[in-house]
Amino acid sequence: MDLIPVIIIESNDNARHHLKKKLEDFNFINIIGDFNNLTAGYSAIIQERPPIVFIDISDNCDLALEIIEKINLQHRSCIIHVTSAENNPDIVIKALRSGAREYLSKPINVADLSKALDKAKMLIYSEHEDGMSGKIFTIFSNKGGIGKTTMAANLALSLAEVTGKRVALLDLNLQLGDITTFLDLTPSFDIAYIAAHLNRIDESFLLSSLEKYKDKDLYVLADPPYLEQGEEITSEQISSVLSIMKSVFSYIVVDTSSSFDSKTLCALDASDSVLLVSMINLPSIRNTQRCLDLFSRLDYSDKKIKLIINRYLPNEEITVEDVEDALGHPVYWKIPNNYFIVMSAINRGMPIVKIDPSSNISQNFYELAALLSNTVLIKGKTAKQLTSHSGAFNFRNIPFLNKLISLGK
Repeated sequence: MDLIPVIIIESNDNARHHLKKKLEDFNFINIIGDFNNLTAGYSAIIQERPPIVFIDISDNCDLALEIIEKINLQHRSCIIHVTSAENNPDIVIKALRSGAREYLSKPINVADLSKALDKAKMLIYSEHEDGMSGKIFTIFSNKGGIGKTTMAANLALSLAEVTGKRVALLDLNLQLGDITTFLDLTPSFDIAYIAAHLNRIDESFLLSSLEKYKDKDLYVLADPPYLEQGEEITSEQISSVLSIMKSVFSYIVVDTSSSFDSKTLCALDASDSVLLVSMINLPSIRNTQRCLDLFSRLDYSDKKIKLIINRYLPNEEITVEDVEDALGHPVYWKIPNNYFIVMSAINRGMPIVKIDPSSNISQNFYELAALLSNTVLIKGKTAKQLTSHSGAFNFRNIPFLNKLISLGK
């Protein structure tokens, strides 16, 4: 059983020493830091992200409660235990509303501490065993008009159809987002609403606030309707929204703006994969190189950055190999150029895969979704889709499998 990291913030040296001694008696606890200063302790918690923290609010209650709120926003899985010499019911309520899970009166009773830690341990281990941790795919390019939103909308729907799992599509182009236009949606709520109600969010609240796309397991979180609302959303709130979404959705597809602002960087940092979109022409290649240079400085791994060539034509003057040599980075995927179907989909507010499911570009998105989700496709369908009508399905209907069966006779 792994030890659970803990950080203590307590301004009183004697009280901090006694709490450390008591915690050291629990064989599943590992104290990774203790601080007599709220600000220094807060910085360590955000950096180290321990599952359990103890914060004393006796000396500077207002600042302590403010810090607890910040921790709750930026590290939602953290279990916060508040300690205090005060037993004022108003303070207890304020602490719990700020995000504390337990309130322990000083001097701390060992039995109360043991109960609090047992509850925390059960919660932490159950989350590790049963909790979902969805994958985040962020679509990015520092060049506009390159097809990011088209890719985000169609990849998200393809993931939902290919995997049969719950998928979220988040529009983080907070001032010029187009996801709802591309899918012809009029959502009741948006990311500004979610950001303003972070303390209320659970799975039920999130699913009822996001706009479900038709009868699919695709849920859309739209950009704000007013420009000024986009300015008010903070990178910390975006981090919290993404963290919550990972616990509810198997896959989260994020469409971003073309700028390297703090909000976009927040999404890129949180991503399991960054799908960097480019085209085969010199301006796009040059801009892509700038992106790769920045990602290198941010210590993103090569595996995290997946280079996508959009509007690909096989007989272009510049080849894929030329692009890979120039960038020093492999091309992960190529999306074929199919201008008429793409424009028809955009103008009709429909996904490409619904305009013409059999087209080369529709099949391409299905195959990309299968690759990213490690899902097996057979003749353009998943095994789950093929066997959904078990009475009509026969493995002999798949030519190469039928051949194998025949050879085995």
